[in-house]
Amino acid sequence: MAKHKTPMLDQLESGPWPSFVSDLKALADERTKNPKKLDFQVPVDVVDDLLGLLELSFKDGATHWKHGGIVGVFGYGGGVIGRYCDQPEMFPGVAHFHTMRVNQPGGKFYTTEYLRNLCDLWDLRGSGMTNMHGSTGDIIFLGTRTDQLEEIFFELTHKFNQDLGGSGSNLRTPSDCIGAARCEYACYDTQDLCFTMTNDYQDELHRPAFPYKFKFKFDGCPNCCVASIARSDMSFIGTWRDDIRIDQEAVQSYIGGEIPPNAGAHMSRDWGKFDIQKEVIGLCPTECMRMEGKKLKIDNKECNRCMHCINVMPRALRIGKDRGLSILVGAKAPILDGAQMGSLLVPFVKAEAPYEEIKEVIEKVWDWWMEEGKNRERLGELIKRQGFQKLLEATGIAPDARHVKEPRSNPYIFWKEEEVEGGWTRDVNEFRKHHLR
Repeated sequence: MAKHKTPMLDQLESGPWPSFVSDLKALADERTKNPKKLDFQVPVDVVDDLLGLLELSFKDGATHWKHGGIVGVFGYGGGVIGRYCDQPEMFPGVAHFHTMRVNQPGGKFYTTEYLRNLCDLWDLRGSGMTNMHGSTGDIIFLGTRTDQLEEIFFELTHKFNQDLGGSGSNLRTPSDCIGAARCEYACYDTQDLCFTMTNDYQDELHRPAFPYKFKFKFDGCPNCCVASIARSDMSFIGTWRDDIRIDQEAVQSYIGGEIPPNAGAHMSRDWGKFDIQKEVIGLCPTECMRMEGKKLKIDNKECNRCMHCINVMPRALRIGKDRGLSILVGAKAPILDGAQMGSLLVPFVKAEAPYEEIKEVIEKVWDWWMEEGKNRERLGELIKRQGFQKLLEATGIAPDARHVKEPRSNPYIFWKEEEVEGGWTRDVNEFRKHHLR
């Protein structure tokens, strides 16, 4: 029986959608009815007190959580987010309510045994509440006490061979899509690259030394299923540099209605008779497609790999065979300076173990950011403050037309003295000789 009345929270159960309030009430009842079921190591009324505290926050229009200060496990500076409530006498079950981030398996593949082990551990030593998954990708354990942190960490590492994720001003837990394990569009092995970077950069992941957080995300293709282009300081997006492969017979099968578009994934939509001009060619952002008689033609040098045509006609169009990835930098959610999308830094690099070429770019970016970044300044904000040209100089990457993000937004071009004194003239002459014949 709930000990806290929650009339405002109860309203959240009245809508047409499933409510987290109902789930929490069910969990609270389970714990209070069976306090000896697992010999809980935290108060049995932790979830009930959480509901009461949330109701009070709704009533007061202000949070009742206070900053957790420094709390964690021995040897790690990240992985635990300290949290205490400011009404411990009223809600003793959540006097401590620390969150732990657990490094998710590659591609978020689990066995049922693994999930049961995690849930049993958290029922015993935490609130029983989990989040699958946090926005960075981690498994989130919500709510435990300080004296249980080391116990949980010991069991995770020694029994389940599982590590904590990242928190604080460090490398956050690298996250990847399912990649080649189940996706025909994958241009590189996302799980292998993610696993390698997670292991190689353990110090950066668990011992905060950066100006602020830094996120890796690995997308196997431009469909961007883990949204790396919008949410990671450095995103690795699979791409190809040869031509899209075309099966002309399958193209005609789509046109004739023999094969459903979008791999049949959107059957709720009435496509009517499939119109390749309207649904594919007319929607190409670079207008690089056309029909010549009964053949589909693609001007591949103009293609920007948006994936739309391949998604609509996957039996007819396939990614190229010369595959690798592009590296983009500077994306983030609105923290100090508003949301930013990633900017292209490396147009193409082969993704082959041991990934030394990729690591070289990563570490040069880190060196520049750690030297020039202000406290709590994300990489994208530093790039915006100092300019993309500074990043190119720091990484030693030659300027490329594909680096231009917003053409003609600034009419001024600044030249260095050494570029003007001979070097610039020589480069212009070379350009004219080779490109302006």
